[in-house]
Amino acid sequence: MTTATALIPVILCGGSGSRLWPMSRALLPKQFLPLVTHRSLLQDTALRVRGIKGAGAPIVLANHEHRFLAAEQLEEIGVKPRETILEPVGRNTAPAVAVAALHVAKENPAAVLLVLPSDHRIGDAAAFRRAARLAAAVAADGCLATFGIAPTSPETGYGYIQRGEPIRGRKGAWRIRRFVEKPSPARARSFLRSGGYLWNSGMFAFTAGRYLEELGRHRPAILAAAKKALEAAKRDLDFLRLDEKAFSACPADSVDYAVMERTARGAVIGASMRWSDVGSWAALWDIGEKDRRQNVMRGDVSLHGARRCYVRADGRHVSVLGAEDLVIVETDDAVLVAGRERAQEVKEIVARLGRERRTEHVSHSRVWRPWGYYETVDAGSRFRVKRLMVKPGHALSLQRHAKRAEHWVVVAGRARVTRGDDVMTLEENQSTYIPVGTRHRLANDGPEPLFIVEVQSGSYLGEDDIERFEDRYNRQ
Repeated sequence: MTTATALIPVILCGGSGSRLWPMSRALLPKQFLPLVTHRSLLQDTALRVRGIKGAGAPIVLANHEHRFLAAEQLEEIGVKPRETILEPVGRNTAPAVAVAALHVAKENPAAVLLVLPSDHRIGDAAAFRRAARLAAAVAADGCLATFGIAPTSPETGYGYIQRGEPIRGRKGAWRIRRFVEKPSPARARSFLRSGGYLWNSGMFAFTAGRYLEELGRHRPAILAAAKKALEAAKRDLDFLRLDEKAFSACPADSVDYAVMERTARGAVIGASMRWSDVGSWAALWDIGEKDRRQNVMRGDVSLHGARRCYVRADGRHVSVLGAEDLVIVETDDAVLVAGRERAQEVKEIVARLGRERRTEHVSHSRVWRPWGYYETVDAGSRFRVKRLMVKPGHALSLQRHAKRAEHWVVVAGRARVTRGDDVMTLEENQSTYIPVGTRHRLANDGPEPLFIVEVQSGSYLGEDDIERFEDRYNRQ
């Protein structure tokens, strides 16, 4: 494409995916999980857009808590973003896309933005690329295009788009007559029979300048707040961190509500690409490979007389006897058993966990950090035992704790330990003790992952008892 019609993917990966608990959690939401293929949904999305001829490097918008996850997963597949923009809080898709459009419009307001959620599954990549090329052409003509998926069933979990007049010279593209909220089963069946309705996918294409023009006309407060947040943004390593005060003041709204349902320039691109928004466990059952009794299994699972079940084992063996139409998901610290038809209600479980001040909806037992991960092995009122993995070439921050001491034992690898003014190297089966209030740091200078058993003891063992002095990842 020429400079005037540059195509820039914008990947939105700030969602929480609460309907896919207990796999998806606040610190490791569904877009970072391998739910459909051996890669994460984010990685599949980034590779999918790389296959579009003329597409440039993507702009990625992520929650600041997930910045290192996003960066590492993209690095694993060889994708270097044009920019990774960090949202301090979630404000839905309209403000996020506004920030991306403002960022691009500074250089080329005619560039076409291909806006994609990071957590969708598309089974026909060639059909997606054809639809993306058509959407980009329609956007270059001055329209704001959304992708409409040809419905295959009377789905009540999706919104619908009614097609209007065909767009001349753009076969497969129509004006938008109206948007329809999630319908009743009877209305969904009538939509399917009529043939004039498409599922609303939440994917878009428009030029940066056109989106900003329409947003300014219909939701000027969102545009003004996005401008302030971007103007006051600060560089943080490889990330661009939006100003927290300005972005937090931005009204929360979706692209659909803020722009697409208000504009007179809307267009819908029809596509059949085996699409799913992977919005629930029932959706994963729908798209999963089934056995002769219509069961979908992942992990170490054994079924006996079960029918139409989705069963996923993340660590332990799961046996199911005589069950029908169930979702069963096992992780190391939680198990979900639900009727498949009620899978959309899992978010209510997550909300209840939050009200009860539990932590199973926030993180797994294994918590990822930019240097590796830690997982809790055992815990009591005044002690906690953790297993740490530090990646080669990485290090924890130089820090100290006011209320706990730590004892480190090297299980595998070689550790470089800073303890007060002393720096030492520990090999396998060697250990050290970190008294309360002592500055310390753990680093892995070796070529292999470093594994440590950490025993914490003290009056308070919370993760917020950390005073950082130096940190290569710029964490506060």
